[in-house]
Amino acid sequence: MAGALLLEAGVMFAAIAAVSFLAARLDLSPIPFYILVGMAINEFVLGRYGLPYVTETAFVEIGAELGIVFLLFFLGLEFNLERLLADRRRIGASGLIDLGVNFTVGFALGYLLFGGAVAAVVFAGIVYISSSAVITKTMLDVGWIANPESGPLLGTLVFEDLVIAIYLAVVGAAVLGGGSIGAAAQSVGVALGFLLALALFVYVGTRALERLLSTTSAEYFVLRAVGTTVLIAGAALAIGVSEAVAAFFVGMAFSSTSFVHDLEESLAPLRDTFAAVFFFWIGLVTDPFSFLGVLDLLAIAVVVTLPAKVISGFYGGRVYGLGDRRSLRVGLAMVTRGEFSLIIAATALAGAGAALPAETAQTLYAFTVGYVLVMSILGTVLIQTSGVFERYLPAGG
Repeated sequence: MAGALLLEAGVMFAAIAAVSFLAARLDLSPIPFYILVGMAINEFVLGRYGLPYVTETAFVEIGAELGIVFLLFFLGLEFNLERLLADRRRIGASGLIDLGVNFTVGFALGYLLFGGAVAAVVFAGIVYISSSAVITKTMLDVGWIANPESGPLLGTLVFEDLVIAIYLAVVGAAVLGGGSIGAAAQSVGVALGFLLALALFVYVGTRALERLLSTTSAEYFVLRAVGTTVLIAGAALAIGVSEAVAAFFVGMAFSSTSFVHDLEESLAPLRDTFAAVFFFWIGLVTDPFSFLGVLDLLAIAVVVTLPAKVISGFYGGRVYGLGDRRSLRVGLAMVTRGEFSLIIAATALAGAGAALPAETAQTLYAFTVGYVLVMSILGTVLIQTSGVFERYLPAGG
């Protein structure tokens, strides 16, 4: 058993390494390559033709979770508490523009396509939330993380992650699970309580973290940082709070210490390795044949929601006082959808037959798989080719 699992892990890492080499030779982002190679060797493609395939083992699943955790941890490292508090009004304004435009567009489109308020709420959540993991990794790849556009991008992502933590609690407990309003309120209360505890940890924990990381051993340094981050992220997930949000807060806590540069240098290889596993996992669980039946929904959703994200992102950038060129970059970067959309669709599928008809839930899930795949590829390509679109802006913009 262990031998088979190790062999599958070896095939996975070999496939990831091979396509990363190809992406480097083509000077393209490796993210779409990771997704496509995962899809190419999964049970839905190779298994369909009776060939050996790679399955979603516990190792791959945990590796993908670690990828999200480390990506959001690094996002937190770039966004300390002082910056968060100083930017709270701009974060709120850009986040509300993003929420108001994209959730409203998503709800209206979902209601037209599925004819019900519950399905529309689910659809709106799926198309509203951008992928913090994919966008953060792409920003690191193209060097935008230190640019002015990173402010509205990171601020809006933080706003989205906080909104979606509450959204998932409400939708999961009350609407799709058939639970009561009291159960939903309890879930929201637990989530908010945990987030407040994390915020307090960020505020008062700097001295303790300084002592924790103060060691001359590189091994102990990495183990202490990873142990703290994964423990808190795992605790968050265990009580129903987003592990991504928790990892972001932990990153913010570490950002106030004098070890930020050492953390970035020591943990970057771990981040990139598990981030690649995360993108590979997206492809691994994707059945490309499942969304053949929802191509019409997919086409309509892409045509409507892609411009909506670009427009809301553009005006989010203007809130920060950015010019047209950098505001356009914000809009293009926000196009990518990913992990949270899949979680929302999985929640809908788990609640099928309660407040949501089973057929509708299955259609929503198939749609989401295709939507995430298309938007994650389009999003990374748009970021890499932003210069093409910037040429069409008025001179001096």
